[in-house]
Amino acid sequence: MNDDLGAAVHLPRPPDRVVSLVPSLTEAVAVTTPGLLAGATDYCTHPPGLDVPRVGGSKYPSVERILALAPDLVVANAEENRREDVEALRGAGVPVWVTYPRTLDEAFTSLARLLAVLGDGDPPWLAEARASWAPPPPAVPRRAVIPVWRRPWVVIGGGTFAGDVLRRLGVHNLYDDAPDRYPRPPLAEIVARAPDLVVLPDEPYAFTADDGPESFPGVPCALVSGRHLTWYGPSLAEARALLESQLRAGFGGAESG
Repeated sequence: MNDDLGAAVHLPRPPDRVVSLVPSLTEAVAVTTPGLLAGATDYCTHPPGLDVPRVGGSKYPSVERILALAPDLVVANAEENRREDVEALRGAGVPVWVTYPRTLDEAFTSLARLLAVLGDGDPPWLAEARASWAPPPPAVPRRAVIPVWRRPWVVIGGGTFAGDVLRRLGVHNLYDDAPDRYPRPPLAEIVARAPDLVVLPDEPYAFTADDGPESFPGVPCALVSGRHLTWYGPSLAEARALLESQLRAGFGGAESG
């Protein structure tokens, strides 16, 4: 079996103990195969009340703590986790499955493949998610920028999962053609692109009504759930309806003001 990057993952039998280094995959494993999860990162917040040993952050997990949990599989992501940690785990004899979806369709395929390795490739929430995202996007897209950090400003560029989610919601990313996946333009340049809408997620930077919109006077700002914008897991089943509602509120709220 090969993971999303094409690396061979040798599993003589279905895993009994899985450590997840990706919050969305932690939720997917915990919801789909209860009892299989042996550890997770400090940032794995879902499902609520998740009670498993913690191994540190996604970028800097403790390899020693992971190995002490004796997993027979670790799940990681090419963007969230460092290659050196993946290689250290593999060097210690632990199989690591690395995911790398950059579109919704890739996420659905990636999840089904991983969950099949764990013993259930077609859970109900995955079917619900596929169905919810089946309708086409609106015919007339809104031109938007999507900051994910400030000081310095960082925006979503092309080839990203979140960018594809927004495209499916009728949002045209004005930085979709940027050479970098996460450009760092100055604020003046962002404003000069004259977006119809600024999309402000609450993670990784926690934009709020009082922290973010003031930088874009006169431009509608939509505060959206970062989890539903960037996570690929059970949250996808409810993400479309929630994000559509949040986008409408941001766009309509500014119009009415």
